Amino acid sequence: MPQLICPHCHLPLTASDRTWSCSNGHSYDQARQGYLNLLLVQHKNSRQPGDTPTMLAHRQAFLDGGYYQPVSDRVNELLGTEDPRSILDMGCGEGYYTDRLARAIPTADCAGLDISKEAIIKACRRNRGIRWLVGSSARLPVADASVDAALCIFSPWSWQECLRVLRPGGRLLLVGPHADHLLSLRQQLYDSVHDTPELIRNLPPELQIVDDQVLRYPLELSAEALADLIGMTPHGWRSRPERQQALLESGLSGLEVVMRLVLLQR
Repeated sequence: MPQLICPHCHLPLTASDRTWSCSNGHSYDQARQGYLNLLLVQHKNSRQPGDTPTMLAHRQAFLDGGYYQPVSDRVNELLGTEDPRSILDMGCGEGYYTDRLARAIPTADCAGLDISKEAIIKACRRNRGIRWLVGSSARLPVADASVDAALCIFSPWSWQECLRVLRPGGRLLLVGPHADHLLSLRQQLYDSVHDTPELIRNLPPELQIVDDQVLRYPLELSAEALADLIGMTPHGWRSRPERQQALLESGLSGLEVVMRLVLLQR
């Protein structure tokens, strides 16, 4: 597991029973579910930051259905080649990808971090052998140069923080939507489809791309699975309910998962 640091003063944290503390006397109690909350109140952007409980429930149901397992398998393949000792999943959500990664690379110490406490509670139920953290990817509670591999799937990240926590030679895997990702769904939900933002902008000179690939495969969904897919994304609250309902009743053809995976090395 990466060395944890105090979110107040950034000194190393050490554990005694279920309490983590630094030499300045700041302490944090591990929750009964097993997670550690290192998100300071002043760093929250709302009372309950992160995805809503409804979105999390839809996401867990959809991911547990195996519809994104090819994405998870490719992530495990890309990060497993260098046999990392410590892995940090930033924006891990309810822990689907982190759990499968930890099982695929059992020699690695894995930690998953998300700003949503509700997501981390779900992650704890999935795998108690992983260090789950409530925290922000903009202020990682992890020591400098203490991570061999970092992962970010459909979540924000900070170049500055990634560079700080990665060891020399460490790797960062970014996964995000290609312009064709779920295109037929978006075309049915909206009058016009907006451009997909570029996954990488302003690449720091300290990082170099060692792999850049697109994963594409068709997706056939039942009405229930399609409802979960819509509900786990911003489409669930951005698009009109009547359009969602019409789509669930008529079904959807030509749906594709199209992900871009970029592996970088420090």
